[in-house]
Amino acid sequence: MRLNPLQIDLLKKHLGPFLFCFFSVMFVLLMQFLVLHIDKLIGKDIPFSVIFELIVTNLAYMVVLAAPMAVLVASLMAFGKFSEQNELTALRASGVHTFQIILPVVIAAVLLSIALSWFSNAILPEANSKARSLFIDIRLKKPGFELEPNVFYDGIEGYTFLVERIDPVNDTLYNITLFQEPTKDQNRAYIKAEKGFLTSEGTEALTLHLFDGDILRYPSKRTVSADRNMEQISFIKHRKTFDLSDLAFNRSTANGSSRSDRTMSIQAMKVVVDTLKQEIADLQRSLVDDSLTHLHPATFNQSSFGTASSVSDSQNDSLVVSTLAVLNKVGNTTQKIRLANLGYSKAENMQSQIERAISNELWRVKRIQRYWVEIHKKFSIPFACIIFVLLGAPIGILTRKGNVGYAAIIASILLTLYWISVIQGEKLADRLFISPFWGMWSFNLFYLLIGLTLLFHLSYDLRSLLPNSKETEAS
Repeated sequence: MRLNPLQIDLLKKHLGPFLFCFFSVMFVLLMQFLVLHIDKLIGKDIPFSVIFELIVTNLAYMVVLAAPMAVLVASLMAFGKFSEQNELTALRASGVHTFQIILPVVIAAVLLSIALSWFSNAILPEANSKARSLFIDIRLKKPGFELEPNVFYDGIEGYTFLVERIDPVNDTLYNITLFQEPTKDQNRAYIKAEKGFLTSEGTEALTLHLFDGDILRYPSKRTVSADRNMEQISFIKHRKTFDLSDLAFNRSTANGSSRSDRTMSIQAMKVVVDTLKQEIADLQRSLVDDSLTHLHPATFNQSSFGTASSVSDSQNDSLVVSTLAVLNKVGNTTQKIRLANLGYSKAENMQSQIERAISNELWRVKRIQRYWVEIHKKFSIPFACIIFVLLGAPIGILTRKGNVGYAAIIASILLTLYWISVIQGEKLADRLFISPFWGMWSFNLFYLLIGLTLLFHLSYDLRSLLPNSKETEAS
């Protein structure tokens, strides 16, 4: 397609606002990242090269967020200025269709959307993987880097830390309080110590060394009520080891099994989804086979209930009547009781198996849902570049304001609604309330409908003006 000078000029008017907004949003996101993490990295004897690498790897997700926002602001400013300077009026007088005006910008947005989709699938997962790996490496090198004075920390499952002061030189912790949650292997306990420090034990364990403190341990719930007394122990030195196997991270594996959905490509996630679906099918098949085995008549043969009972039992048969018709056909009372007990036992076992199968299947269904949410997100956010052109162009034309102020206000409202919908849609989809498609695409489709409606409205005005102008010239 060959562009005319006006279309080229319109594209140039987009370039400046786009770059300005893109780098402005990147700067804001970068500052937010630094505010959250820089105090944990500076002064911890961590090489500057590692800090720089961590910042660079986290820039990837900022690019995916900043690009669509920049497109919206650029569209509002460029088309607003285009309309404000009466260039749109000149094109209307020439009979140019509205879609012809915005077509080059739409094509540019499509190319940007394709590039951003590729970036989200090829670059972003590796960047997230590298950033997560660096965070784990820093944690293992400086285990206390995530702790903050007088702030509760629950990053280790089953425990909550509270530290009054941290020595930035040697990472010594002072006035430590550790809340230990009850599990099947340990009771609830509160541990207080005057000071301590953390050390790493390989890649899957973290040890807390405590000095001069007390342990207040609650009794087990299984303990007899009369003996449920709390136990207090004073210590000079105490060591507590935490399992970090859930935090362990393999940087690069061929199948990506050690990665989360944020660190996997679409192809890798689809492989995992297919595997989970196969596991669900195997669970259902196994449950059906077990059910047929339990209910098969061969499992209820005469040997299961014993031989004929004494005469007294047979005399009492008329006194024992079951609500289950099948039991009334059994020869004597002893057999009825044994049959009923066996049936109840098998029913309870079957119910337990069904509950376990449902729990296992639900866990896999939720994982599948999360993967599909991430897959849709890799397309829906880049596609927003196209949506924001179709939405920003008519709004900019109608407002006839091309300055930064108007564009920033309108963009802030539209983007706030959009990101709220994306975040809430992701949460609802993860919890199985809605499908991944509607969770990630609902506001895209809503904004697309609004944008197309406004464009058709402008096109209708354009067509209605042309006959009137011709009639005026004829008169």
